[in-house]
Order: sequence, then structure tokens, then C-alpha cells
Amino acid sequence: MGRLWTCRGIRAPSMVLGRTFDLSQRSLALRGGTMEDEIREFLYYLEYERHLAKNTIQSYGRDLADFSAFCRQHPNRTSREQVLSYLEFLKRSGRSSATRARRLSALKTFYGFLEREEMVLENPTQNLDAPKSDRRLPGVLTLDEVVRLIEAPDTLTPIGVRDRAMLELIYATGLRVSELCHLTINDWWRDPPRVRCIGKGSKERYVPMGRMALQWVERYSDEVRPLWASRKSGEVLFLSHRGSALTRQGFWKILKQYGQAVGIASDLTPHTLRHSFATHLIENGADLRAVQEMLGHQDISTTQIYTHVSRARLRPVYDKAHPRA
Repeated sequence: MGRLWTCRGIRAPSMVLGRTFDLSQRSLALRGGTMEDEIREFLYYLEYERHLAKNTIQSYGRDLADFSAFCRQHPNRTSREQVLSYLEFLKRSGRSSATRARRLSALKTFYGFLEREEMVLENPTQNLDAPKSDRRLPGVLTLDEVVRLIEAPDTLTPIGVRDRAMLELIYATGLRVSELCHLTINDWWRDPPRVRCIGKGSKERYVPMGRMALQWVERYSDEVRPLWASRKSGEVLFLSHRGSALTRQGFWKILKQYGQAVGIASDLTPHTLRHSFATHLIENGADLRAVQEMLGHQDISTTQIYTHVSRARLRPVYDKAHPRA
């Protein structure tokens, strides 16, 4: 018999499958529950038992909602058949091996939870291997491109000063865009220059920032933020001109505009600056462990990809310059 879950008195709303539901109304006998019911229970577990970051939970929700929609379109199959068919569908649809591996990982975690809670008799993802990676190196800007991008904002305007401060800071520290947008006025220091951010899994870390980044963050904080700050601003560091917190989507749009203005490829993303930060550090002799700590990577194998990026960028130089290349 399926486990009966109760809300344990929690009444906070939570985003599941693209909409809000009230956890105070979530008591549910899952014996006859739908897959959406099971996904709700799983996301509740991630949020209140494992305390995962909001963005991580939303990512699980999107992946599982996509699988649920596929199952509704292809009923009358066993769970194992559904999973295999779904992975094949993703492959035929041209999804990368990284995307397919992530979707399978989400399904493994989901069905592992259902199995532990005795909500399914068997785990249909058992013994399924992730697709072989068609590993692509992350896009990296040259130093000249970074300089052109960072210097693109018109710093005679308040918006330009803010944008210059954000671009200087994200390249100087390798922050994720969500970490940048969640910085508060108390998350940076002048002596020594550093920022504090909350990364994946709500893990706190401190990252040094350079002289130029400090200079522009100081100027923005002293001259621009007071012009826009209001009661609704709270303590968020980077604001829109209306006084609200700048969003990830807002920064992405800003970055795209400056990239196009200076002629940088259209696939420029906030993560490109993070990749560039790490690659440039390693190319200039930074210790891999130090870069791992600054990026907030739990496993150093994640950081090691930047050594591959550096080798890929050095190869054309070697081929051109070495007499026996």
C-alpha cells in the first residue's frame, strides 16, 4: 500500500509543474495517485527534506513534467517501456547526450524515491546507463573579447555604470548569474576585496574580486543604487532602474545586447563569462583546486574540463609556431 503523506502543518506555496499549489491541501493517498501527484510528492521531498536550491527543484520539475507529458501521449506501456521510449524520443528529437543524461538522472532520482517510499513495486530505471557523452568544450571568450564586452556600457549613464559593475564582477569572480542577482549590499567587502555568495545546495563561499571589479562595484553602490533604491528593493545589490531586483533573465538580455554591439557571437551566455574566468585563470598558472573553490564545484572533475579548454586554445598556437608541429 502506498504511503499516506500529510503536510505536517506547512502552508507555504510551492511551484510544481509550472503552477502554484497549497501544501496545506496536499494530503493524498498515493495508491491511486497520478504521476503528477507522485511528482508533487517528490518535489516536496527535495524542498523540505533535502533542502535543495530552488533552481535545482525547478529543473527537476521541468524534466519530470516533460516525461509526464510524454507518458500521457503514449499510454498502455509498462514503466520500463515508457522510460526507454522516452529516452529514444529525446535522441530522435536531436537532444544532446548531456540533456538525455540529465533527464535520465532526474528519472533515476525520482523512481528511486518512489521505490523507497513503496509507491512503486520496482524501479524501471534500474541498470539503465547514461548515454555516452558527446562532450563539447564550453565556449570561451578571448581576453580581447572580454575587454570589449566589459567596456561596452556607456558609463556616463547610471544604467551603464550598473552594467559595467555587473560585467566586471561576474568576470572577476566567475559567479553564476543566479548568484550575481542574489548578491546583497552586505555580500561584498573592500578590504580585502571579496564577495560572498550562496551557490548550489545553499553552500556559502567567498571569492576574491579584482581591483577593477571593486572600483566599479563601489561606484555603482555609492552613486547609482541610491538613485533607484526604494522600500521594495530590500538589500539586493543590483537593481533595475525601477528599484526592483534585477533578474537572471534581465541580465541575460543585457549581456546579449552588449555582445551584439561589440560583434561577439550570438551564443554568448552568462555562463560564457564563468567559463572564460576559469580558463583564463588556469592558462595563467592558477592552481586547479583554487579554481574549484572559487567556482563552487563539489567535484574537481567538473573543474578539470577547463584544463581541456586551455589545451584546445593552445593547440593552434603550437601548430603555427613549432617548427616540427
